[in-house]
Amino acid sequence: MLARKSIIPEEYVLARIAAENLRKPRIRDRPRKARFIAKNGACNLAHKNIREQGRFLQDIFTTLVDLKWRHTLVIFTMSFLCSWLLFAMMWWLVAFAHGDMDPSTESTTNSTKWTPCVTCVRSFTSAFLFSIEVQVTIGFGGRMMTEECPLAITVLILQNIVGLIINAVMLGCIFMKTAQAHRRAETLIFSRQAVIAVRNGKLCFMFRVGDLRKSMIISASVRIQVVRKTTTPEGEVIPIHQVDIPVDNPLESNNIFLVAPLIICHVIDKRSPLYDISAADLVLQDLELIVILEGVVETTGITTQARTSYIAEEILWGHRFVPIVTEEEGVYAVDYSKFGNTVKVAAPRCSARELDEKPSILIQTLQKSELSHQNSLRKRNSMRRNNSIRRSNSMRRTNPSLIVPKVQFITPEGNQSASET
Repeated sequence: MLARKSIIPEEYVLARIAAENLRKPRIRDRPRKARFIAKNGACNLAHKNIREQGRFLQDIFTTLVDLKWRHTLVIFTMSFLCSWLLFAMMWWLVAFAHGDMDPSTESTTNSTKWTPCVTCVRSFTSAFLFSIEVQVTIGFGGRMMTEECPLAITVLILQNIVGLIINAVMLGCIFMKTAQAHRRAETLIFSRQAVIAVRNGKLCFMFRVGDLRKSMIISASVRIQVVRKTTTPEGEVIPIHQVDIPVDNPLESNNIFLVAPLIICHVIDKRSPLYDISAADLVLQDLELIVILEGVVETTGITTQARTSYIAEEILWGHRFVPIVTEEEGVYAVDYSKFGNTVKVAAPRCSARELDEKPSILIQTLQKSELSHQNSLRKRNSMRRNNSIRRSNSMRRTNPSLIVPKVQFITPEGNQSASET
């Protein structure tokens, strides 16, 4: 058997590979643009080179609430420890200045009427324990104040005031962190993908929003913004240009009743930034649609906000969301397993501008869809008919009793004729 090299020369192989590479277009992946809002609603923004850091200390309460939990707990612990140590040092100095630390005063106290400022405080450890008892109001009974030192009374009043301030600030900070508005937004969900389809004769951009809790969001409203990089006629580059787009809502108050998952619709008309974008152009567009849902939490009365965004790769052209709300035994049931499921439907691939200029495109698209649907039904029926015939034939082969026997008829002349009934 001849070797492969001897059959096909190397010069011919290399020339053919080079020609095939020249014919094939080289498609390079477009660098993915960083999204402004993540799918979970977090802002993809980093603040750098902030010179005036002191502005954060002017609003210390908001700064503490915005910190991470581990930092808040460290500050919570250190604030109490530092206050206890500070006042322990002050109690130790008061006792030292009054002479309570002198060992000779202990024998003098038993013989004469020597009254210390604080009883049983003869070291820094005992002063630290007394500081904790005062600020936390434990009062074990072994150490207590006397009327001997007015300075000690002043320190007692000062420590009580400082302890109340620390308790109020730190407990209020922890309460605000646990009751933040974005915690309620964790149960407000959006569909992973948005769709563009025909609704009421118009191309519409649609997505689905839902609430997992039974407690409702009062006065809920939805806003949509398009964020893209634009350049003005003067040559100014705006990296984050925000444009509001209207939401189709039949209510005049522009509020939604979010008792069940809803499909939010934006009609692509002349006011829409998507008016000149077709299905082929959508993949090449460098835009991001930000969805903002705002409302008041029914149980707490706090205003909450949920956010998400859709980039061009997450918008399905010619799809529609499947229905997920059904009526079962007098109760409306929501199947959240199909929350983001879509089905392909007939939709023109042109832009909304072309559809307005040539309405016949929509009619032709619907007619083609109807014809393809009828053809698919015919193919399905023919396949079912063929399958039933094959099944019946196979059953006849396997069951000999189902085969119709042949009957012979004998004529008077003696001729036999066979016929099958």
